Amino acid sequence: MDAEGRGVARKPDGKVVFVEGALPGERAEVRITTGGARFDIARATRLLTQSPGRLTPRCPHFGTCGGCATQHADLATQVAAKQDWLLQNLARIGKVEPERVLPIVMGEEWGYRHRARLSVRRVEKKGGVMVGFRERRSTYVADMRECPVLPPRISALIGPLRDLIERLSVRSRLPQVEVAVGDNAAALVFRHLLPLTEADLAHFRQFADQHGVHVWLQPGGPDSAHAFHPAQSELYYELAEFGVRLYFRPTDFTQVNHVVNRLLVGRALELLDAQPGERIADLFCGLGNFSLPIARRGAQVIGFEGSAELVERARSNAAANGLVAQFEAMDLSAPNLAAYGRFDKALIDPPRQGAIEIVKSLDVRRIVYVSCDPATLARDAGVLVHTRNYRLVAAGIVNMFPHTAHVESITLFEKEKK
Repeated sequence: MDAEGRGVARKPDGKVVFVEGALPGERAEVRITTGGARFDIARATRLLTQSPGRLTPRCPHFGTCGGCATQHADLATQVAAKQDWLLQNLARIGKVEPERVLPIVMGEEWGYRHRARLSVRRVEKKGGVMVGFRERRSTYVADMRECPVLPPRISALIGPLRDLIERLSVRSRLPQVEVAVGDNAAALVFRHLLPLTEADLAHFRQFADQHGVHVWLQPGGPDSAHAFHPAQSELYYELAEFGVRLYFRPTDFTQVNHVVNRLLVGRALELLDAQPGERIADLFCGLGNFSLPIARRGAQVIGFEGSAELVERARSNAAANGLVAQFEAMDLSAPNLAAYGRFDKALIDPPRQGAIEIVKSLDVRRIVYVSCDPATLARDAGVLVHTRNYRLVAAGIVNMFPHTAHVESITLFEKEKK
């Protein structure tokens, strides 16, 4: 399977064909939908032999909705494909191979998605307002009635959300609803492009009270989002193993899968092996998801983050948890870590662009690198191993997004002894 969950085949002449709806090991009749000089894209029209890992998709919208790509495969098939994709990228792009492959970090496969951005569009010929993910490879909104990867209480709100928005004066100018679920509450952030009327506000209050959710309003960019009802709205999630509670706004970046995030933090701390007194840099630290557990272990941690707002949130989280941790705003595309002295170890959790400028200059004994893109991870791993004198000790996937082809991973690098 490729990075989009398609089966990969080859014609007799060696040309690659990416086949929608086909799994590894299957034989199928296919129809070429897009021909190209280097590869073709096809769709399976009839299966001749089926993979033992094939399942009937649970969601009735699978195949149309773009939220999931691999519900037709069982979990074992999905994670095996992701592990293979990670190792292929490391080998092909970075020219590196881990000394050992880590056990897969995984949790529940349904109801896991605690963050989501639902699109909204009013389509008269389809009965009015539609709320859901975009259709696959399309700007159209899928006509969804349920979503099994969302928590059940949020999935159950898709219908009521359609009814709510249909009643609003801004129903044609409300493009999205952002969902954020904490351990204590769920928030819905409504992006509206026109001012709301008093009647609209009354509808929002009624919806919040009836369904037990927090309603936030966003008239402009992300910074304009504010709690509406209740007026005081604070979300948090807990990392119980470390006695840490992290507070966040619904528009802040947090991991979508709370259970797997807890397991990921545990794995990262195990690999990092933070010791009391060690100086550790947490790069792209966000709210302090890794920094505060590191501080709980007694290490001296400095978290670096590009967003000054997130830095303030991380400082507040440290104070709320009674932990000593330093947080600094820094442009991590042009880092200046030397200004903060020497570090013993580092944890890196970058966006999809990776951390190329950091790995070019970082000089610590041990690096734990959490990645959401195998290609940029492989590029950075190649730099660390081939030019920075590091060993790739271990690598493995983190199944943060079941039923999608998204590959999250964690790797461990150690400096070669001279």
